[in-house]
Amino acid sequence: MALEVAQFICLNDNFGLLVHEPELGATASIDAPDGEAIAKEAERRGWPLTHLLLTHHHADHVQGTQTLKSRFPHMKVTGAAKDAHRLPPLDRAVSEGDSVEVGEARARVIETPGHTLGHIAYYFGDDEILFVGDTLFSLGCGRVFEGTMDMMRLTLEALANLPGETQVYCGHEYTQANAKFALAVDPDNPVLRERAQAVAELRKDRKFTLPTTIALENATNPFLRVEDPSVKAAMGMRDADPFAVFAAMRERKNSFAA
Repeated sequence: MALEVAQFICLNDNFGLLVHEPELGATASIDAPDGEAIAKEAERRGWPLTHLLLTHHHADHVQGTQTLKSRFPHMKVTGAAKDAHRLPPLDRAVSEGDSVEVGEARARVIETPGHTLGHIAYYFGDDEILFVGDTLFSLGCGRVFEGTMDMMRLTLEALANLPGETQVYCGHEYTQANAKFALAVDPDNPVLRERAQAVAELRKDRKFTLPTTIALENATNPFLRVEDPSVKAAMGMRDADPFAVFAAMRERKNSFAA
């Protein structure tokens, strides 16, 4: 079995993401930023939606749910049990370690609090594919709106410990802007400099920068490198605890002008 993933831009910079399991013909949408755009892409591909897997409650990830439900009335909606009170009506509420089946494919639910308290990710381990919503970004991470900085750092550490070959799909196309900040706090990283150049070339041609991989993020994403002495030095925090470095880095990113 090999899952097929289709990604396309919705709204301004959200990704529409379709996951197709060819054996049984099941298809899931990861989040619902734009119901019409997602439905059209699913229909164009001949992949009628059977599942909607929600990562968190923010409007740009759930606002298309009702449109998709009306177009695909048998579609089952899955989301975090902790956030069921502020998500669209769920057919299934899930928690850490639960399994979600899409046809013959199976995803493990990983609770990823920080961006929001009820945020979850979906890890299709057999296919080495991870859908992270707005928790981990290519060369960055989500803003900490509801959790604590320590909570977000522990969440990212858990994702960083997944197998290096895992393909990572994020909720937004933010890589080029993130690269500029990454270079500011990790300027002596040759792998990062090479990657930033490759990202610039992709975006010049209007190509997507995703998926990334866990290994690539561990090598180049400064938010996963807060224990590295060179990153600490660039932050002016050579002797600081990694949690303090992460918090300072996230605060600096909030006001960074790309």
